[in-house]
Parts: sequence; C-alpha cells; structure tokens
Amino acid sequence: MDIAQLSTALSMQNTYAAVSTAVLSMSLDTVEKAGDGIVKMMEMSVNPSLGSNIDIKL
Repeated sequence: MDIAQLSTALSMQNTYAAVSTAVLSMSLDTVEKAGDGIVKMMEMSVNPSLGSNIDIKL
C-alpha cells in the first residue's frame, strides 16, 4: 500500500467516525426527548381524575 492509498483510507476512517458520532448524538437527542415526554405523561397520571369528565351538553 502506498502513502496515497494509506492517506485516503485514514481520511475515510476519520469521516466514518465523525458520521457515526453525529448519528449517535442525534439518537441521544431523540431518546432524551422521548424520556421527557414519558416524564410529562407520568406527571399527568398522578391526578387520575383529570380529563375523566366531559360536558357534552349543548
């Protein structure tokens, strides 16, 4: 393997690592948002009578 091929291979490896890190970061953000949503749903479930009565008279 000559130096040019080695350089190209190293550059591609660095690019793949950067892309993998970016995708992992985006995945972590998505999981954090989902966790926040679950926490909000659990907080609302503390008051089980909330929203159980609906007045449908016109």
